[in-house]
Amino acid sequence: MFLIMTVEPGFGGQKYIEASTEKIRTLRKMINESGCDTDIEVDGGIKTDNVGKILEAGANVIVSGSGVFRGNPGENVRLFLKIFDETSQ
Repeated sequence: MFLIMTVEPGFGGQKYIEASTEKIRTLRKMINESGCDTDIEVDGGIKTDNVGKILEAGANVIVSGSGVFRGNPGENVRLFLKIFDETSQ
């Protein structure tokens, strides 16, 4: 498993670093070309408005703290699950 931090480590609630999407895409390509079956975990700034592009870039393990627990956690989880389902099809 590879872990890509998509914020500066230190505290929660930070904004996703947009350049991370290309890093995810590049790493996924390298993994696929090597023939390995390896997870890419992404942690930092993951919200319902950006998780789709992160999954499409090749991440398959998502860590989201404030994206889940800010506002209405139940609604946020429902939205995340809907996006996961739509992206996996």
